[in-house]
Amino acid sequence: MRARDLMTAPVITIRSETSVKDALKLLTENGFTALPVVDTNARLVGIVTEADLIHDRVLRDPRNRRGATDAGRRDSARDTAGAVMTSPAVAMASGADLTDLCQALIDARIRAMPIVEDDKVVGIVTRGDIVRVLARDDRTIAADVRHRLEIYGGLERWKVEVHDGVVKIVDAFDSSTDRHVATVLARAVPGVVDAGTVSTTSSGNGRTRR
Repeated sequence: MRARDLMTAPVITIRSETSVKDALKLLTENGFTALPVVDTNARLVGIVTEADLIHDRVLRDPRNRRGATDAGRRDSARDTAGAVMTSPAVAMASGADLTDLCQALIDARIRAMPIVEDDKVVGIVTRGDIVRVLARDDRTIAADVRHRLEIYGGLERWKVEVHDGVVKIVDAFDSSTDRHVATVLARAVPGVVDAGTVSTTSSGNGRTRR
């Protein structure tokens, strides 16, 4: 799978002058965890996360014993997205492999990845998006794989079995090229964690291609 296959698009973005209050409202209304910040040309200049937006925004309860001695005041200069955003922001191209995207999210310890084309934001992928894909049930995955294979090789040629996201494809013919294409098509289906093909016309117990 590629980033473009999974990303949310069009993506809601904000400008650096957007108020923190408005950014928080957008997160709440849309169930987001982060918002890309762009310039007038839709180019990515930063990203604001839930953590960025709530930092230093909650007043200490005055009933707390420490509250009476807390003389700190909120810095009003941090009332815009541009003041609290992370910049530069990590981003990936729409053609990035989902495996690389997952690793980047983990390595950078971030929950959302802006997706760009020609430096312009075209979508966003979150950890939640990936979790939902991996959680797809085997029956749905199998139906999706069969549909793609039927388009490529016709009806009745392919038998598809799926167990915990692992796809086994049985091919009625013996074409190494077709088996390779079938494997590639299956691996591009959301929720597939591995895929291989077996030819029923091969001698012996058949041959598997991964």
